[in-house]
Amino acid sequence: MTELNMAQALNAALDRALADERVVLLGEDIGQTGGVFRVSDGLLEKHGPDRVIDTPVSEAGIVGAAYGMAVAGLRPIAEMQFMGFSYPAFDQIISHVSRIRNRSRHRFTAPLVIRVPYGAGIGAAEHHSESTEALYAHIPGLKVVVPSTPHDAYGLLLAAVDDPDPVIFLEPIRLYRSARGEVPEEPYTVPIGTAKVEKPGSDVTIIAYGSMMREARAAATELAESDIDAELLDVRTIIPFDTETVLESVTRTGRAVVVHEAPRTAGFGAEIASQIYEQAFYSLLAPVERVTGWDTVVPLRRAEQHYVPSVGRVVAAVHRVMET
Repeated sequence: MTELNMAQALNAALDRALADERVVLLGEDIGQTGGVFRVSDGLLEKHGPDRVIDTPVSEAGIVGAAYGMAVAGLRPIAEMQFMGFSYPAFDQIISHVSRIRNRSRHRFTAPLVIRVPYGAGIGAAEHHSESTEALYAHIPGLKVVVPSTPHDAYGLLLAAVDDPDPVIFLEPIRLYRSARGEVPEEPYTVPIGTAKVEKPGSDVTIIAYGSMMREARAAATELAESDIDAELLDVRTIIPFDTETVLESVTRTGRAVVVHEAPRTAGFGAEIASQIYEQAFYSLLAPVERVTGWDTVVPLRRAEQHYVPSVGRVVAAVHRVMET
C-alpha cells in the first residue's frame, strides 16, 4: 500500500491506463503544464506527445475529437479543466457521445472518459466552482461517477476507461490534495454502479458523494458525541445509481439525510429522496432531509463558506429527523 492524495491517485491511474496503447489523453494544458491541477504531471515526458495531447482552447473540439477517436476504436480520456468549462461541449455530449449506441443500433459505441474537475471550496468562484452533475445524470447513455477517496478515484477511473460506454468522471477539486488514503500498488478497479457503506450505523443514514463526504464524515463523528449512530453511505456512482444499497440502509435506520453541494432545486438529491419515498415509504420514521447548496451562482471567496454545506448544517438536519 502507498499513501497518496487524490491528485496523485488519479495520476497513477492515468499512467496505468496509458499502458494500453488505445488510451490517449487530450485537453488544455494537460501535457507540458501537467494539467491545471497537475493531475497529468509527468505523463507527457513518459508517454510522449502522441499519447498526451495539448489541445486548443475548445471544449467542443476536445470532446468532438475524443468522440471520433472512441468510435474508431481508441479509448480517449478528455479533460474539461472545470465543470463550468464543459458547457460548450454539451452539444457534442448530448447529441453524439451519449446517443451513438442507440443511433447505430449497437454497432458502435463511444468508450471515452470525460474528466471534469468540479465543486466549490477553493475560492475560484462561478464557472470554476460549479456542481451541476444533475445535468449529466439526466442524459440517457451517460454514466456519471464521483469518487471521494484516493482509493476509489484510482479504481473508478480505471473502471471508467474499461467501460464500453461514455463516462463523465467528476473530480472534487477541493479533495485533490486534502483527501489522502492508502492505494494498493497492484492495479485494481472499483465497479461502476456500486455505493459503499463507509460507516455502519443504526439511527440515521447520511447519503453523500464526492466533496461532501468530508462534511458527512465529520458530521457522523460529531453526532456520535450525542449518542446518534449515523450510517455513512458514499454514493460513488450517480448513474447508474445503486438504489438497492441505499434502500437497504434507509429501511434499516428509518431516517435519511441527503447531502450535496449542487443547488437544491432539481439537484440529484431530489432523485435520491424520491426513490426513498417511492420504495421505502413505510420504513421511514421521519421525512427525508436534504442539505444542499443554494439556488444561486457560486459566490466569490468571501461568501463561499456560506454556500457550501457545512458540518453544522448536516448535524442540524440529522437532529431534525431524529426529533420527528
